[in-house]
Amino acid sequence: MSDTTITRAAMPFIERLRALKAAHPPSGFTWYGYDIMSNVWHLEGLLEGRLGHLLADVCEPIADIGAADGDLGFFMESLGHRVDFIDWPQTNWNGLRGLRSLHGLLESSAEIHEVDVDTQFNLARERYGLVISLGILYHLKNPFYVLERLAQHSDRLLLSTRIASRTPDGGRMDHAPLAYLLDPQECNQDATNFWIFSEPGLRRLLERSGWRVEAWRSVGCTVDSEPAHPDRDERAFVYARSLHAAP
Repeated sequence: MSDTTITRAAMPFIERLRALKAAHPPSGFTWYGYDIMSNVWHLEGLLEGRLGHLLADVCEPIADIGAADGDLGFFMESLGHRVDFIDWPQTNWNGLRGLRSLHGLLESSAEIHEVDVDTQFNLARERYGLVISLGILYHLKNPFYVLERLAQHSDRLLLSTRIASRTPDGGRMDHAPLAYLLDPQECNQDATNFWIFSEPGLRRLLERSGWRVEAWRSVGCTVDSEPAHPDRDERAFVYARSLHAAP
């Protein structure tokens, strides 16, 4: 499937999700508050026309880790892929109620696994062809362990996370492999925000945890980004291959 076809397929799927959510307003919870499906265009830009080729090469199941309401994973399922959702109710936006609701509304056959990846966790399968982990790495206490574990059980990784080039007081971060540890109330009053890496820091973390970075794209505030303030938010999108995977 070409990237143009994927982009075209994304639009009616987005409209389908909107219609379903409008027709079935949630009771006792709110849908995830951010646009998950916009990541399709970020991933297309990251891979420079190779997203379709990447998905065509994925034969084993896809793991969507930290899936929010599952929009992107359900889209991958609509393209013919087997999908596992891996998330933890205590840290999910609505306790997985949005994900489970859409699972029923879409009559999905994807599997939902409640796994706390901030512990010494086990995955539902021995092998995944692709792991999608968008926007959760900086919410993890133990990002090295998570990435290392995933590298041992999957072939490819699509990841996004917040990065920064300066500390909040203006100190340089972009010249060295560094990580900034946030105070519990320093960023969006959200105590689950932990590690914000510099670009060299994230690259080294990936390499040392068993991944080879093959594509990188930064979006948002790409000049003088910093960890704490929303108007200085920079995101890295990364495609990597496991060093444990068959060549």
